[in-house]
Amino acid sequence: MENDAGAASVPSTMKAWVYAQHGKPADVLKLKSDVAVPQVKEDQVLVKVVAAGLNPPDNKRMIGIFIHAECPFPTIPGYDVAGVVVKVGSQVKNLKVGDEVYGNVHEKALDHPKQYGTLAEYTAVEERLLALKPKNVSFPEAAALPVGTGTAYEGLQRCQFSAGQSILVLGGAGGVGSMVVQLAKHVFGASRVAATASTGKLELLKSLGADLAIDYTKENFEDLPEKFDVVYHCVGQCERAVKAMKGGGRVVTVSGAVTVPAFKFIVTSNGADLEKLNPYLDSGKVKAVIDPKGIYPFSQTLEGLAHVDTGRVAGKVVVYPIQEEN
Repeated sequence: MENDAGAASVPSTMKAWVYAQHGKPADVLKLKSDVAVPQVKEDQVLVKVVAAGLNPPDNKRMIGIFIHAECPFPTIPGYDVAGVVVKVGSQVKNLKVGDEVYGNVHEKALDHPKQYGTLAEYTAVEERLLALKPKNVSFPEAAALPVGTGTAYEGLQRCQFSAGQSILVLGGAGGVGSMVVQLAKHVFGASRVAATASTGKLELLKSLGADLAIDYTKENFEDLPEKFDVVYHCVGQCERAVKAMKGGGRVVTVSGAVTVPAFKFIVTSNGADLEKLNPYLDSGKVKAVIDPKGIYPFSQTLEGLAHVDTGRVAGKVVVYPIQEEN
């Protein structure tokens, strides 16, 4: 059921990046101009997409790594969205046409995600997965936030991180790690934040709030005399991560194999968590981190995905503009 009261005029077809088989993005991902605009279910809104964030799972899903829990073809990739509500379903409670929103459109990132993601002019998404975009955050910045921020926040909550504790973030300059550093310091009240990155990204770590920036090309973090209440690792080094925690400490991981006592989780999208963090984003205490070369126009989405695939991104890669804001 759609509620068209106040709905903006929405075309029946749209441009979208689509793949109809698994393979390398350059081989299978095509920009099509005649894709049907998705229908809105009763608990969903239709978002005119202004910007979309790119994430490693976009590439991994396309080549077929998660084939056992995939959606049907043809598939539009993309998790992060920032845009404007143009239509609301009949059961939508709070959002209205004209609202500027952001979020991760896939509730379970790797468990049967939606067929139609965010690399399109329009996307349909459940109201509960979205938050109002903070006024002081641009659309490309907002598109850089949902997956990284949601993963960082959920991981810190799951390991019961609290004020006065210390944390080591492995891969602190990446999409998730850059948010863990900021949330641990500015939201959770960490007593000490250490983080690893390559030589050129150490200043970024310090600017985000890291007290200790460790150059992983020059020193092994597990050899440091200092140990940490929590080790949050965003790169597959679990055996080493466990050696850096204090007795009784916790290790949380979002990638790679797991060494006991670490635990691994995959983010569940939740607009309410983003809403909780909006004041920190509006005030600038927590900010989106976009790679210096990380904004690609819609027509160059393939180049953006290739940039993500290098594993050398500082923060996030964003596709913008997809549609104009107004």
